[in-house]
Amino acid sequence: MPAVCLYFQVHQPCRLKKYTAFDIGRVHDYEDENENRRLLDKVAARCYLPANALLLSLIRRHEGRFRVAFSISGVLLDQLAKCRPDVLASFQGLWNTGCVEFMNETYCHSLSFLFSRDELRAQVGGHRRKIKELFGQEGKTFRFTELIYNNDLAGGGGKPWL
Repeated sequence: MPAVCLYFQVHQPCRLKKYTAFDIGRVHDYEDENENRRLLDKVAARCYLPANALLLSLIRRHEGRFRVAFSISGVLLDQLAKCRPDVLASFQGLWNTGCVEFMNETYCHSLSFLFSRDELRAQVGGHRRKIKELFGQEGKTFRFTELIYNNDLAGGGGKPWL
């Protein structure tokens, strides 16, 4: 049987509170922490934990011939570390099989490369450090947000962007 490698992109954006003109200068916490937590709990229960358990069982059943790659945003990794360490532990359990790669990406799942190469480098560097901290891995593969591609981004002309 040939080896199989699936790729999953995993991200949870931060939701913003309702903010009115009357809040200007008074309210300085812009994120809706309750909604962020509610949605993270919902997705963790319905998707992350069941999917990771299934992937772990497939990796074990196929004795290493089944491989998985994840692109997990730094924003989600921060949310998991703060609110759902059990989900983070399930990703670490997958990593411990030796059949998982965590791909490099921008920390915030952003389109920063459209505006600033310096910001792109900073976000990729931050993401690489987070993956190294949580999983001990130095990523070998990079994925642009939403898989956007053009020759300039790919280092056309022999000039690497990173």
